[in-house]
Amino acid sequence: MKTIAGVKPSQRIMSIDALRGFDMLMIIFLDHFFRNLHRGVDHPVTGFLANQFTHPEWYGFHAYDVIMPLFLFVVGAVIPYSLSNIQKKSSDLGPVYKRLGRRFVILFVLGWIVQGHLLDLDPQTFAVFSNTLQAIAVGYVFSCLAYIYLSKKSRYLLFVLCLVAYALILTVPHVPGLGRSVILPDQNFPIWFDRWVMGGWDDGTQYSWLLTGLGFTATTLSGLFAGEIIKEGVSRPRVARTLLIYGVIGVVLGLVWGIWHPIVKKLWTSSFVLFLSGICFLLLALFYWIIDVKGYHRWAFPLKVIGMNAITAYVLSHVIDFKAISEYVIYGLEQYMPALYPALTSVAGFGILYALLWYMYKNKTFVKV
Repeated sequence: MKTIAGVKPSQRIMSIDALRGFDMLMIIFLDHFFRNLHRGVDHPVTGFLANQFTHPEWYGFHAYDVIMPLFLFVVGAVIPYSLSNIQKKSSDLGPVYKRLGRRFVILFVLGWIVQGHLLDLDPQTFAVFSNTLQAIAVGYVFSCLAYIYLSKKSRYLLFVLCLVAYALILTVPHVPGLGRSVILPDQNFPIWFDRWVMGGWDDGTQYSWLLTGLGFTATTLSGLFAGEIIKEGVSRPRVARTLLIYGVIGVVLGLVWGIWHPIVKKLWTSSFVLFLSGICFLLLALFYWIIDVKGYHRWAFPLKVIGMNAITAYVLSHVIDFKAISEYVIYGLEQYMPALYPALTSVAGFGILYALLWYMYKNKTFVKV
């Protein structure tokens, strides 16, 4: 991992940084804030919001499901900028491969630290593949290779092939001892394959990870497509409309396919990829229209602060209990508003983390992997 100065402002798309920050805001603050708020208020509105920041038991979609796909989508969106600049400087791809390999390893190690229980130093609790950062590692590497070696038309074909291939994997093979694979808990081939390969080192949940790499790659590729639309667009309003159209198409196709091939986040089904990629396109279209087309960007500054150090925010929020730290600062408020005190500690804990990110931003310290 290294600390580098930021890319020149003219080379950055602020809406992408803000969207990345919005994504991080949901996972480092809004999820536990709404849960704690509902505990204190117990109102139908807060109940709805708290429920939206949980994952469905199996079928369907909640707002919380957008976090991980959006993270992969945004990673893909910056590939046309980062790799095209590298390729312009030199035809030697050695540095590119070195960068991809380094990023892959670092993201996997960080994933082990965040959710793989690496720091437990206990083989019984260790999980080889169980984290968003590791999914990003897979999607990023294969999408970068696709960008380097495939034409634009071939990349779209690869996207379709990933979806079709994974849909077949979920429905065609036979699961030993169970029969034909179906999209149900413990009865599908990807889950069986994970447990067969990783043995006791799987995460013990209903999430699939290894064969789901096809879906991770497709999701990252969808972000790459969005990045190309922005980078190659000659008119910003037209770019926003194109992103909107792609978003609507993705949502509609995902919902229609979901009639026969259900939307299941835990398996990252192909209909889930299409539907969530569509949602990501719509969010990017909205942010791009407001920030880069209309020029309303001041409101997005806090999101930019988070987004430009997204990996730092994600890792720190998982390894440091900022909420517990905040209780040393605001503990006196508990006697006046005991019901709302957990929500207040969520706000205060996020404030401490944001202050750290703001300090890094002001000092132009951006941690990249």
